[in-house]
Amino acid sequence: MYRETLTIRVARTSRDGTLGRCLRSGVIRRLQIWVSLLMLGFLMFTASDMTAQQRGGYKIVVNASNSVAALTADQVARLFQKKVTRWDSGQTVVPVDLPEDSQVRERFTQDVYGRSVGAIKGYWQRQIFSGRGVPPVEKASPQEVVTYVSANVNAIGYVPADMSTGPNVKAVRVTR
Repeated sequence: MYRETLTIRVARTSRDGTLGRCLRSGVIRRLQIWVSLLMLGFLMFTASDMTAQQRGGYKIVVNASNSVAALTADQVARLFQKKVTRWDSGQTVVPVDLPEDSQVRERFTQDVYGRSVGAIKGYWQRQIFSGRGVPPVEKASPQEVVTYVSANVNAIGYVPADMSTGPNVKAVRVTR
């Protein structure tokens, strides 16, 4: 109803009535749809170029001597939940977390697990209580995570996306 009212007002304001006829014939509407589809395609292309960790404001890091270059988000989740305990090389995976109150940890947890930090904490409490495992090592700051990963060939962690990590640590691309 609102659109019809708008169309009539525009038709009355055009001198020769061509704009009104275009609106009534649907030309403008088809043009709007095409423009919307083009914008959607552009946004999807742009978003696909960004990895999950870039959108979330963090990056996954491993020791520079680790051969891993890319992981899926599911693989990252399984590594940090210690459901997968070995790298392809056979070495033990050593995940490292940031503190529970870290915004980077909140983004990481939501993006990788699709859950809250509290829900993952509950997961680890159940694991500890049942004797099945202990949570990843927790470091107080992103710099401590980088230092830990730099010193441990088998470590994997996450830090803010814009943080410089130095030559002994490399970022791992995460795909869906």
